[in-house]
Amino acid sequence: MSALDALVRGAVARIAAPGEGYDGPSDTFWGSGFFVAPTYLLTCAHVLDQGGGEVWTRPEAVGVTWAGGRAAGTVRLALPVPEPGGGRTLSGWPAPDLALVEVPEATDIECVWLSDRAVFEGSRVSLHGWSLVTGTRAYRPAAGEVSGLDGPLLLLRGERPVEGTSGGPLVDTVRGEVIGVCKARDESDPTAGVAVPVTALHALHDLPGGGLLAQVLAAHDRYHLGRFRANAPDPSWADAQYELCGERLRRFTPGLRTHLLGCLAALTPPDTSGEVASLVDAVRRRTLQGRFRQGVDEPTPRTWREGVGLLYGRDELRELMGIVLYAAEVVSLVRARGHTQDAGPLAELSAWVRATAEPLIDIRQEVQEILDGADPGTPKHRSRPRAAVRVVIHPRSYGDRYPWEVKLVFDPLGADDPSGVTGFDGDDTGHRRGELREALRGPLAAALNQCDVGGQLAAVEFVVPRDLFDLPFDSWELAPRRTPEGATNPHGLPLGQRRVVAVRDLLRTVVEPTQEWRRRWAAAQSGPLTAVPLRSGAEVHGHDGGPRAERWGAVYDRLSSAEPGSVPVFCGGVGDGDGAEAMDAALTAGHPVVVWRSQAGGHTDCADFHRQAEDFVAEVRTAEGLHGPLRSLRIRTCDPGGSDPDSAWGRSVALLYDPPESGSGAVGPVHEPYPTPEVPW
Repeated sequence: MSALDALVRGAVARIAAPGEGYDGPSDTFWGSGFFVAPTYLLTCAHVLDQGGGEVWTRPEAVGVTWAGGRAAGTVRLALPVPEPGGGRTLSGWPAPDLALVEVPEATDIECVWLSDRAVFEGSRVSLHGWSLVTGTRAYRPAAGEVSGLDGPLLLLRGERPVEGTSGGPLVDTVRGEVIGVCKARDESDPTAGVAVPVTALHALHDLPGGGLLAQVLAAHDRYHLGRFRANAPDPSWADAQYELCGERLRRFTPGLRTHLLGCLAALTPPDTSGEVASLVDAVRRRTLQGRFRQGVDEPTPRTWREGVGLLYGRDELRELMGIVLYAAEVVSLVRARGHTQDAGPLAELSAWVRATAEPLIDIRQEVQEILDGADPGTPKHRSRPRAAVRVVIHPRSYGDRYPWEVKLVFDPLGADDPSGVTGFDGDDTGHRRGELREALRGPLAAALNQCDVGGQLAAVEFVVPRDLFDLPFDSWELAPRRTPEGATNPHGLPLGQRRVVAVRDLLRTVVEPTQEWRRRWAAAQSGPLTAVPLRSGAEVHGHDGGPRAERWGAVYDRLSSAEPGSVPVFCGGVGDGDGAEAMDAALTAGHPVVVWRSQAGGHTDCADFHRQAEDFVAEVRTAEGLHGPLRSLRIRTCDPGGSDPDSAWGRSVALLYDPPESGSGAVGPVHEPYPTPEVPW
């Protein structure tokens, strides 16, 4: 048995019912699993479901036997969530089909090395697990290769996976790392099977209590660094990987990798995936590896270690340079937070970076500057959002349903990347008007998590048909308002109280910008701004002017003649009726910025609204200057019973912020000027 085989076998466990299931009759054997960190076992969710509904609800409902021990475990995370009453077939367990089981007594055990790569096609592999297929319980490895992908699953060819090995590890025998979890065999083909890639673990981050996964991965990396440093008689996983490499040793050696990931595991974890992704973006640009297309063809990084996995490439020198630069930037970012518990781990990580960068002449000076800039007492680098989030809602189709997309809008990189827009999520069938808020909560929250960096919050642009202009996008909440402890959850605050929220016109995205539009946008950027009524007479007769309402031609004539820096304001809605007609005239006249009330029913203060809006617009002076004061206004008017009387006019105020370049896709994300004001909660 090779060193790698011995390490894998020591980590693989068999799973059955607790108690008598350890050595009872064969029908109590459910499948296999393997330890990824002390006390934590990974397996397939469908394996555990053989124990019935109590597996998911009762502590210590899973029996686990491993080399030298047996104990009961408790399911901590699982996806998909089992259906009430069970009854699933194997085909009813879609990817990721994973479960994490805590076995408190399994402290002194062997743990596998989980790959941090994202690409596995063509890998030579071995499958490991326990089986009763011959009537005798036995550990049964098999050999094969990854032949391709079937959606989110790895396709396997080679020796037939035997029954019972579901939940066992899939090991890359060239690199010496676990790249997947065995899921099923193909009954129609004796040489085929499927496995879940380890990158599918990322989906568990989003479950309730999913923060546990990051803790387990950190424990995994600390475990392997400890084993590598122990110099024990038994080989560590890094030792086995060195043995496999032979003369093919890569620049980023097993020892360097084990040491780096162990150091990263000791740091305070990132606040958002955007913090990790922004560093990966920057390093890829620096090392000419191309933009990281998060949410499209690469997994979302939630931990510092997962950022390392996104920097692997064919060019070994460029790969190592990228990883060293990334580690240096992590030092800079974490040290800027000032957490005392990070001081020791940062010192060790800095030493690793300096030593590894020493022979890398092309980046040695740059790394030194990053680390020196991260020292206490030096000015801290100010971060900004990685991208803006654009929600595109298309006109109604399939009856009364609105298809939608969520996109990430980056600053353009150059001629080869003119728009910087990347698709993230969407639904071509769509949802009804009243369902859009609930349907978009999850995708929008996930996208924002990928874009917020270092306390700087991404803007949200709603590019929508004009009949949806009055939806109160700024009041949408993406999470429960209160934490389980009863505190205010910042992520549960209305969007417009935390970040820039603006509406854009979907019709304008399919036309070439007019000269009027471009001229007015240039004037709005430079300022000063002046308010004009969107519909004349509303400030006197109210937003529902009836027969007195100014018609389209008159509105267009007046707004076409208005000063270039004019901002139309309106105390009513613009999604239908006279307000929609006036908005159409304003857009035709080229106005890129409009302020109105999206929820305007039942008020009689139109005169006050227009007077206050005029003062507000004049005070902010520029289009970009609207964002911070507008957010502050939304905060002050959030409590109808106790809001500031001087701010009441701004309740449910909405903003059209529509640069002409947005039609051609040549503009980057909306950014708010530094600094981001604190929300007073």
